[in-house]
Amino acid sequence: MAHPHAPWPYDRLDVAALRARGTAPVPFRQFVLKVHSRCNLACTYCYIYAGPDRSWRERPAAVPARTVERAAERIAEHARTHRLPAVEVVLHGGEPLLTGVGPLLRHRAAIRARLDAGTGLTTTTQTNATLLTEERVARLADAGIRVGVSLDGGLPHHNRARVDHAGRPSYAAVARGLRHLAERPESYAGILCTADPATDPDELYDSLLAFRPPALDFLLPHANWSAPPPHADPARRRTVYGDWLARLFDRWWNAGPGAPRVRLFEEAVLLLLGAPSATEALGTSPVATVVIEADGAIEQIDSLKSAYEGAAATGLDVFRHPFDAALDHPGIVARQLGADGLCDTCRACPVQRVCGGGNYAHRYRAGSGFQHPSVYCADLQRLIRHAARRLEESAARARHTTAA
Repeated sequence: MAHPHAPWPYDRLDVAALRARGTAPVPFRQFVLKVHSRCNLACTYCYIYAGPDRSWRERPAAVPARTVERAAERIAEHARTHRLPAVEVVLHGGEPLLTGVGPLLRHRAAIRARLDAGTGLTTTTQTNATLLTEERVARLADAGIRVGVSLDGGLPHHNRARVDHAGRPSYAAVARGLRHLAERPESYAGILCTADPATDPDELYDSLLAFRPPALDFLLPHANWSAPPPHADPARRRTVYGDWLARLFDRWWNAGPGAPRVRLFEEAVLLLLGAPSATEALGTSPVATVVIEADGAIEQIDSLKSAYEGAAATGLDVFRHPFDAALDHPGIVARQLGADGLCDTCRACPVQRVCGGGNYAHRYRAGSGFQHPSVYCADLQRLIRHAARRLEESAARARHTTAA
């Protein structure tokens, strides 16, 4: 099942021995279904279409109905086997709305029809918003499909890299789509924004608020030790991204009631308070997400494709394999080991429980695999220690107020 050129952990992890010692797999709860494997934008930094993995070229543009039906059966089988009370399905791409809305509604209906009546289903779609219209938003909302939007900021100059295949800017279409989405808040999942230290954090935050998102998330660009992030010099441990995120954290922390949730910052605070992690960006909770590609291939999360060709592959597909087979793939197992799956440097780090080594893909180095700290190690420490200081300041003020 392992990719022939995959470095650690694939060629070293003894899954059978781990299972014999009682290391149990954690069932998948989030299923990312690729409904379209192409995109109408050509973002210059895209790790899928401009990155090292070109497997998308060999896949069908739109997912065939037969693949959706088999994926739905496998999802229901997995939920039944593990007695899951609910599952989440993300209708993803490429750009999922290239299929139109009708197929998205049919895909959701196919999955719902195969799940047991008592199993809950949350459905979202992640879009660049260029194809959102008032009618499409209404149909998605009426069907109970929530919509998340990827955006680089709320002003045209924030989105210079997000152009179509003719090099034309996409911002005007995105802004129209977001305005329609804001009119249906029950279907508005929020905005994902890639961190860019070249922008002013306060301007960026305020510009995103103009689109009335219920939630925001700031993602570090997918990079690694062999392909370092822009604006950064990880060897010198400069904290360009950490400084930028710390300023954004303060903007969010000081905003008060009514501000949108920011997942990265909430996660950092909750982990500092002792809660388990809920995302792959921080913490050591086991991965519980699996991807179904448009040809039915079962893969690991897309971010791994930023490392090398075939990094996300498992050799499995929904036509021949249950999702339980993926739970025994060494790549999945490695990301369900928690702190035991981290390198020695991370395990010895005082912020390890909060950082969790960062995003798994960001630990990669050609020739030696993923047994490294994140290429954003210094940045993550900067953000976490900053959040801890702000949390302690609030606790001290609360103690002072109580004592008074």
